[in-house]
Amino acid sequence: MTRRLLPLLCGVLVATALVALPARAAAPGDQPYASYWHPNSILSWNPASDPDARFNRSSVPLRPRVSDPALKANANARAGEGRVASLAAFAPTSANPSQGGLDPNYYAFTYWQYIDTLVFWGGSASEGLILAPNGPVIDAAHRNGVRVYGTVFFPPTAYGGQIQWVRDFVQKQGSAYPVADKLAQVAQHYGFDGWFINQETAGGDAALATELRNVISYLRAKGMQVMWYDAMTESGAISWQDALTSANDSFFQASDNMFIDFGWSGLTSSRDLARTMGRSEFDLYSGIDTEANGYNSSVNWNAVFPGGQPHVTSLGIYRPEWTWKSASGPADFRTRDSRYWVGANADPSNTSTTSAWKGLANYVAESSPVTGKPFVTGFNTGHGDFYNVGGTRVRTGGWNNLSVQDVPPTYRWVITSSGTKLTPSIDYGDAYEGGSSLRLTGTLDAANTLRLYQTRLPVAADTKLSVVVKTPSAGPTRLKAAVAFTDAPSTFVPLDLGSTGGTGWERKTLDLSAHAGRTIAQVGLRAEGTAGAYDVRVGQLAVYDGAVDVPGAPSALTVLGATDVSPTRKSLRLSWTGSGRPHHYDLYRRNADGTRTYLGATPGDAYFVPQLDRAGSEASTTLDVEAVSTEYGRSAPASTTVSWSGTGATNLALNRPVTASGQCNTNEGPAKAVNGSVGGGNTDKWCALTATKWMEVDLGASKALTRFTVRHAQAGGESASWNTRAFTIQVRASASDPWTTAVTVTANTAAVSDHPVTLTARHVRLNITTPTQNGDPAARIYEFEAWGG
Repeated sequence: MTRRLLPLLCGVLVATALVALPARAAAPGDQPYASYWHPNSILSWNPASDPDARFNRSSVPLRPRVSDPALKANANARAGEGRVASLAAFAPTSANPSQGGLDPNYYAFTYWQYIDTLVFWGGSASEGLILAPNGPVIDAAHRNGVRVYGTVFFPPTAYGGQIQWVRDFVQKQGSAYPVADKLAQVAQHYGFDGWFINQETAGGDAALATELRNVISYLRAKGMQVMWYDAMTESGAISWQDALTSANDSFFQASDNMFIDFGWSGLTSSRDLARTMGRSEFDLYSGIDTEANGYNSSVNWNAVFPGGQPHVTSLGIYRPEWTWKSASGPADFRTRDSRYWVGANADPSNTSTTSAWKGLANYVAESSPVTGKPFVTGFNTGHGDFYNVGGTRVRTGGWNNLSVQDVPPTYRWVITSSGTKLTPSIDYGDAYEGGSSLRLTGTLDAANTLRLYQTRLPVAADTKLSVVVKTPSAGPTRLKAAVAFTDAPSTFVPLDLGSTGGTGWERKTLDLSAHAGRTIAQVGLRAEGTAGAYDVRVGQLAVYDGAVDVPGAPSALTVLGATDVSPTRKSLRLSWTGSGRPHHYDLYRRNADGTRTYLGATPGDAYFVPQLDRAGSEASTTLDVEAVSTEYGRSAPASTTVSWSGTGATNLALNRPVTASGQCNTNEGPAKAVNGSVGGGNTDKWCALTATKWMEVDLGASKALTRFTVRHAQAGGESASWNTRAFTIQVRASASDPWTTAVTVTANTAAVSDHPVTLTARHVRLNITTPTQNGDPAARIYEFEAWGG
């Protein structure tokens, strides 16, 4: 691409690491990561032998969607014309956790109604050229009816690209293309839809270009969708056309879609050529680059989406996660994301603004996956600061997991009133299920109608609508469910939710049998009456038939592997045998007082627990997994136990004051090496490029030490070739004492090295003498631990 994802390591471009990296050898209970390869390394991939493969699978099928032009929020928007593809990087290519994590600061995208394709962007010469999406992203996208593509990225030679990699990609055995066979196997195993192919490496010829088109056709014959990027031409040269032309039209004809590079101006010639080829102009995605400036980017909107006229092409957006990358925190991210997608007024029906960026809602009508029952939402966005189940707090602390994200409201926010408008919001202070809920606040002085979901839900004789609400005090909710039917899709029928009996979550279930035979076109809420400080939370909204289904219980909960992070903390890989196809499985640990603590969730049959802490001196911990149906009925649990040993030592270096010789980047300081974490991505480390490389920890007082543990690059998901080769550990009792060498290592290759000692010290120092296995100059230490009592 004209703006490229550069292969950056420790803030330094590493042009020497241009060989296929060895597969990461995971410890039994270590963090699994999203998969990435070079063309030759993917040939040996086998899901049966890849310990991470089971944790990267999605089990959510692609849902059908509806987009009724009569129900679009914005009068300028058009339905059934130009589509939107998002090329988003959720994390670096390497060290991208498979199933979410414990940090709420995550790109938890929620504006799926405006895109039809998500490209899981990434890839670099130094890490891998082929990147498969992880399960949570596929789960969330498919639940919203959005296709997901992995990325194949051949970078320019200036950024490490090698034309041999392209030749490896198209290698042929008889009539088969082995790398393409593996791409299809990966997509089918992980459950995503196709591949975005970006070939920007110079040095090719017409024969190589022909073989690339043959590979595309081969992939499509295997059921893969392919989006081609406008860079390589039919001659084999790299020449961005910024249009559909005679130089690249055969690639377009071979592919499902083509992404036009960012330099386009007029697009009518591309549209006309697509039509003469018998193709839809909307199979062309004209690219815009928002990586650097987000909604401050300059875009010729009138060329792609002219006002009052049919769209000319579809739109491809490069790096919309600017809204997250540029934000100061989760709340700021959500504000920026709203501005990006629905405009400055946070109302897709009103995109009037002096800014040139009016939001995508100004151009593209909303699509909705709410096309079948049951439909249940708790307004869970897939990240938060706690986790609730049934209104009960079962976890405190941050998390992200798009696998449990609910379908967000179609309209965010469209509210009408003849008086003061209430303020709808996603509230992260309380929840019925997950980490968020819907909240309505403000002055109620006239009826307010809030449109939430566009739907296609047939009503049967036993169909029910259920709403879980919470009010600050007992009394009238002044709230009604609002339902419109396809025979009058803009006319809402209000259904009173009555009063609450207290301040907790209460379920109100409404019988829809009087409307049997009709189809629900919209679901919303209507507030009526008067209240000076109106405040109501909605924790769940559900449309379903009959009684709530209770799923079959899982069985054979098994610990696949456990890693002792410390004597009082483990990370675990778990699996079980499922029963049917529930919405997801919840995992818990049992507590001594009879309560349970939430560990995580997945729609699949395997889960990584990043942090299981020992409670006191317990000898074992019991774990539960239970199925949750699509109607949120819950099964009996399957259980297993995890044993603990010893009385437990303490990592005395954890979060202690630390200094170092230097650091590669501002976010790679020595404090990252004593924060107790290796799972925060490839900046969750101390990195140093100084001539002498050392870090020193002050334990606060002289302590009896029994062991040092050093977690090297591979422990954080980076290449084993960057594990520290040689180092020493020194100690002293006070800052005025000379250093004494306690540990000397000259030939380490391990990701985690343990060093038993028997000594007393206050200051401990790690000196790096040979930082890597392959001559790379950067030291990379994910954790330096000093254990004792």
